[in-house]
Amino acid sequence: MASPPVAGVTDYQLGGAYAPEANVQVVTRDRTEKPAEGTYSICYVNAFQTQPGSYAWWKAHHPDLLLRNASGTLVRDPGWPDEVLLDIRTPAKRATLATVAGAWFVKCAADGFQGTEPDNLDSWTRSRGLLRESHAVAFAKLLVRDAHRAGLTIAQKNAPELSGKGIGFDFAVAEECEVYRECGAYTTTYGRRVIEIEYTDNGRAAYRRACAARSGTHSIMLRDRDVVPRGAAGYVFQTC
Repeated sequence: MASPPVAGVTDYQLGGAYAPEANVQVVTRDRTEKPAEGTYSICYVNAFQTQPGSYAWWKAHHPDLLLRNASGTLVRDPGWPDEVLLDIRTPAKRATLATVAGAWFVKCAADGFQGTEPDNLDSWTRSRGLLRESHAVAFAKLLVRDAHRAGLTIAQKNAPELSGKGIGFDFAVAEECEVYRECGAYTTTYGRRVIEIEYTDNGRAAYRRACAARSGTHSIMLRDRDVVPRGAAGYVFQTC
C-alpha cells in the first residue's frame, strides 16, 4: 500500500465534494462521498466522536458507546457540540467501535479510496478527564489494523504527542501545526509524509512561514475553516 505522493498538491474537501483543480494529486473527502477520480483519495471518518447528524444512529444501535459523565450526561466536544465523544475506555468497547469503523474502511476501499483519515484521535483532551491518552493509543492501534486489512493506508490526524508511540500510522495529517509550532513532531516520525493544513481564521502568517520552510518538500495548503466547496461563500484554497 502506497502512501500519498510526497509533497503532492492536496485538496481538503470535507465541506462537500467538487472537481479538484488540474494540478491536485491528493483529495480528502468524507466517507459518504465518492473518491475524486484520478487522484490519491483519502476517506475521512470521524472515529473518536459522532459525526454531526449521526447521534440518532449511535443512540439506536450503540448507546453504550456514547461517553457519559458520572451523572449520565453526554460528553460533547465543546468546539463542535453536535459531536458526542465515543467511549473508548475498555477493551470491549474499543473492539465494538473498531467493528463499526472497520466496516467504514471496507466500504471506503470498495468505493475506490486508497487511504483513510480517522479524526479526533485527541478526543481524550476534551473528555473532562474521563478518557486517557492510553485509551486513544489502544483504539488507534485497532484502527490501523483494520484499515490495513481493508487495503487502506491510514493517517495520524493531529495529536502530535502520539507521533512517536509506534501506533503504526502510515502518514500524518496535521492541522495548524505551524500555528502551534508542532510540525517538527510530525516530521520527526513521518519525514515528508505529512499533509499540513493551515486555516484562514488564524490569519496567513503561519501559512507563509510554513511555505517558506517546507514548500516543495511537503504538502501544504491554506483552507477556510468550514472547508466549503468551491463557489460557496468564504471558500479559500491555496497551496505552496
